[in-house]
Formats: sequence, structure tokens, C-alpha cells
Amino acid sequence: MRWLITGAGGMLAGDVLDRLTRTGEPVLALGRAELDVRDRRAVREFVAAYRPGAVINCAGWTAVDDAETHEAEALAVNGHAVRWLAEACEGAGARLLQVSTDYVFDGAAAGPYGEDDPTGPLNAYGRTKLVGELAALDHGQYVVRTAWLYGARGTNFVRTMIRLAGERPSVDVVDDQRGQPTWAADLAGSLVGLARADLPPGVYHATSAGETSWHGFAREIFALLGADPERVRPVPTGDFPRPARRPANSVLACRKGEPIRHWREALHAAWPVLVGSRQCNVA
Repeated sequence: MRWLITGAGGMLAGDVLDRLTRTGEPVLALGRAELDVRDRRAVREFVAAYRPGAVINCAGWTAVDDAETHEAEALAVNGHAVRWLAEACEGAGARLLQVSTDYVFDGAAAGPYGEDDPTGPLNAYGRTKLVGELAALDHGQYVVRTAWLYGARGTNFVRTMIRLAGERPSVDVVDDQRGQPTWAADLAGSLVGLARADLPPGVYHATSAGETSWHGFAREIFALLGADPERVRPVPTGDFPRPARRPANSVLACRKGEPIRHWREALHAAWPVLVGSRQCNVA
């Protein structure tokens, strides 16, 4: 199969490219300089000429708080651009996998959210991602929701905790938001698998199994560093006011497709990649 990855240079795109490169199949990863997904004509012409079998859209506006004051700009990338990609893929007979988020839900449910549960985003980022979901589905494509993503590239919670463990005697982390930390490399595998699978278009969830709070996640990171987990202090969300509201419950039920391993198992497997040669004073 011929593959196209958008949003090259990002954390997830890098892991998808790593996985596909090992297969020996033709794969092209493009950043905004090579293909601006906001440009409808450029997207249509490129997909028609390259004729990929599958497109994994890793491009997106991911600055959640900034989207509150730049919703139109976020919508152009997270919403309208997805429609241009979905149109182009439909016309070329390609399968589009649109990566989405737990933030399309309001977090008020008592249990995990299923793929078909009603949405209700609390913030501008979630609203723009929901527009993208609907655009992909309108054109018979695939939506893959994930949550609490971390990886070896870019800024993410794990790398932040590793840094803070070496800088501060204690760290305050919220304990009233629950979700599923998901390793980008595991998600990359799920995306590639779904692109190959004989499964119908629609919404799929791809997060690690199990659940925890940000506080519990941080304690596990400190333990892996050899630092005292008691240095991570639990605090309520109200102690960290942010421009964008976050859902209290980000747990997704993965009822379709192949499940991903438990978040703690994945974190332990990812650890050598995440830490590498990084030196961290945790005393």
C-alpha cells in the first residue's frame, strides 16, 4: 500500500513514519511547508496525483488553551482541512484516518465513553475537533479518538514530569481528572492496523487499557525515575485555572478494533525510549 502522513514533524507522525518505514512500503510524510492541509485545491491535487491507499492525518491545532482565543484558526486546521482531506480521499478511493480526541466529550459521564456516545465538548479545541470528525464521517472515512498522548518527540506530560523531578523538591498534579495515558508508538500501531483492517468506516477509540489520574500517572513516572512518588502532591483542578476547561472523565471505551495494552505496561516499555541518555537529578 502507498501511504501518506500529514503533520510530519509532530510526535505521532514521527512514530507512524517509523512503523511504516520498517515495512518497506512506499510512504510520504509531509509537513505544512510541503502540503498545507488548509488549502483545498492543493490537497485535492496532491492526493489525486500521489494516489495513496491510506492517509493518516496527524496535522492539527493542538494548543488547547490558545484555541480559546484563536478558534477560527484552530477550526481551519482541525475542521475545514479534514473536510478537504476527506473529499480528496473519497475521490481517490483512499482510506482517511482522522486522529481525534477525548475532548469531544464533556467528561460528566460516570463511566467510560463509547464510540457512539453523545458528544459535548467543553472547549474550543474540542469543538473544532468535532467538526473534523463529522467532516470525515460525512465522506465515509475513519475517526480515531485517543487521549493523554505522550512520546519521545515534542513536549508532553512524561517529559515535563521528568524535567520537574530534577528541578523541584515537590510537584503539584491534579487528581480529579481521569484518563488513559497512551504511548504514541502504540497508537501508531493501531492506526496502521486499522488502515489495513477489513472494518467499516466510523468512529474508533484507541487508548491504552486501564485508567488513572494525572496524579497517579505522575507518581508512576517518579517511581520509574527512582524518585520518591510522595514528592507528587495531589491537588484539585481548581488550583490550576486554565483558559480551556478540561473534562473530568477522559476515559474511552475501546469496543471496536484491536485493544491497546495497559497504560502502565506501555509506560514501562516506552521508558528506555523516553529517557534515553537524559540525565536527571532526582535526589
